[in-house]
Amino acid sequence: MAPKKTGFIVGAVAGAGVAAAALAGVGLRLPEASADNARPKLIQTAGAPIFAPPPGAPLSFADIFDRVSPAVVSINVTSKVERTARGIPGFQNFPFDIVPRGGKPGQGGKPPGGGDEDDGSDAAPGGGGGGDDSNSAMASGSGFFISADGYIVTNNHVVENSTDIKVVLKDERELPAKVVGRDEGTDLAVIKVEGKNFPYVNFENSARPRVGDWVIAVGNPFGLGGTATAGIISAYGRDIGETFVDYIQIDAPINRGNSGGPTFDIYGRVIGVNTAIFSPSGGSVGIGFAIPSDVADTITKQLMSGGKITRGYLGATIQPVTPDIAESVGMPGKKGALVAELVPGGPAEKAGVQPGDVVLSVNGHPVKNASELTREVASSRSGDTLNLNIMRAGQQKTVAVKSGVRPSEADLARAQSQDPNERGPTPETAPSARPNALGLALGPLDEAARRRYGLSADVRGAVVENVATGTDAAKKGLKRGDVLVRAGDRGITSPQDVVAAIDASKKAGRTSVLVFIYRDGRQLGVPLKIEK
Repeated sequence: MAPKKTGFIVGAVAGAGVAAAALAGVGLRLPEASADNARPKLIQTAGAPIFAPPPGAPLSFADIFDRVSPAVVSINVTSKVERTARGIPGFQNFPFDIVPRGGKPGQGGKPPGGGDEDDGSDAAPGGGGGGDDSNSAMASGSGFFISADGYIVTNNHVVENSTDIKVVLKDERELPAKVVGRDEGTDLAVIKVEGKNFPYVNFENSARPRVGDWVIAVGNPFGLGGTATAGIISAYGRDIGETFVDYIQIDAPINRGNSGGPTFDIYGRVIGVNTAIFSPSGGSVGIGFAIPSDVADTITKQLMSGGKITRGYLGATIQPVTPDIAESVGMPGKKGALVAELVPGGPAEKAGVQPGDVVLSVNGHPVKNASELTREVASSRSGDTLNLNIMRAGQQKTVAVKSGVRPSEADLARAQSQDPNERGPTPETAPSARPNALGLALGPLDEAARRRYGLSADVRGAVVENVATGTDAAKKGLKRGDVLVRAGDRGITSPQDVVAAIDASKKAGRTSVLVFIYRDGRQLGVPLKIEK
């Protein structure tokens, strides 16, 4: 299950809960090598003995909560929700996760296991015509003041498409708010209420907690404003497929309605903005993700100053390099990002980048995965030179690309949803053919095949007429009507080109071939095993 956007804030554990945790240590035998001051301490009182927590574990988070909670607000939003299809046209049913949100240049893959992105889980649909393309919805989220004059940080997905925003303070005052700026790429937004002398908190960008240190948060889960939870930092640098952020993983319970709330360290400083959870049910299972404070601080300052968030752009759809893909291109190790498709006329195509190239580094910075490539490209400015070290046909080379300006997420989504080659009826019967070593029966892409599968004249390749059951190609979702446009390091113009690519892979000692499939206007790289 992939991370699910949610509304949340983490806060303080009540003293009773901490006491229970301390008492649980009564039966715990510590290793002999442990320092004495790390052992539970027995404190004798007039009543029953109690055990004090070890150094570093607070007896209570109440003082921190009292200090920071006035700066945390609940956000109630009325919005217009468009009912749009998600996913990649033609590739929704592939059994592996490859293409990210936006599906276009410089984006990494979704996290393993697929699952949902934010699907409006903080929203409760309201009235609205059953046959309309949109519905009004009521949503609740969280946020926090970062200035005394009314600026509030929250998540973009809390306030996007909003028609009315109300902010509820701790003293139960309700104030109207307006959007100052939004950034879809990091899921951050700044809103503002009129007034002054609001309590506020600060981002902490220098002394970040370690993995295992306590964190607390406060928020509005399920509409229960002022809720506090606590936990620890579980990890840094989590890649959850949202491309522009290395997330902090925390185990403090966060739920729907906590979106946009702060994660605090034990000094009451904001170290993250909560934005997503892993959950099979929509509720907390103890795995949450926060945008690090340095990213949030930079983006929100730009939004507050009226600045537009711009990012670099390659003009290439990329995929993670799986072990199968690495083997199929003869590359040791699972590293880099595979170029699956190029935007016609985009920076990458102009510079000579080709589908099938594996990007290993950008300007000398190693690329471990697709998300790292996305972030490296995004951090560039328009006109900057991006020196891409790539693997092509088993050889490394450098390609210099002039960075462009990344389109908005909405524009990328519209480009992704376009289906320029909707297939019509298939009245004709496909010719029979014998499956080759990939388990595919291929035919020439002639006029009869174009009519049969509704393919335009600019598509070049060999068409799949049949897929042998039980083969790797069948398991990976290939089907009749798919077009093989590339195999190995060569473009495909006929079935014989695929046979030649298979022979070349065999001679190189490989057990699979990386082929590129064209379906419904999109192109995807798929490693296929060479069948016996």
